[in-house]
Amino acid sequence: MDQPTGPMQIGETAKQAEISVDTIRFYERRSLLPKAFRSEGRFRLYTSVDVARLRFIRQMQSLGFSLREIRQLLDLREVRLHGCHEVRDLLKAKLSTIRSKIRELETLERELTVDLRKCNQELKHRANHAARACPVLNDPTRTNGGKAC
Repeated sequence: MDQPTGPMQIGETAKQAEISVDTIRFYERRSLLPKAFRSEGRFRLYTSVDVARLRFIRQMQSLGFSLREIRQLLDLREVRLHGCHEVRDLLKAKLSTIRSKIRELETLERELTVDLRKCNQELKHRANHAARACPVLNDPTRTNGGKAC
């Protein structure tokens, strides 16, 4: 997307950064984006540097970073040469968190697959026999109340 050469009002900035006007205001309130200069008519004015910062914020959010973590990355981005160790540590921590979530989701997937199989077996049984209690709901090993058939 081509960027205007001069200052942009908030609508054009939002369009360039592919985010909403409300998101820009939110980032300003959270100090992720510096307060914009104002025109004589009190319109916020942004630059291509602001657009690049907004795109960076959006990219980091898409990678799962929290606003607090993004603020850290933005601070490190300002010092450029000296922030690589800290960025690496943040990336390693995020990767570790993601891997842990993946393991949790894989465990959940296995449990749901087993429960679904139990429900399917019960429903198949019911086609030719009297209904029994849901095997998932009546599993005594469940402490969380189980899942329904």
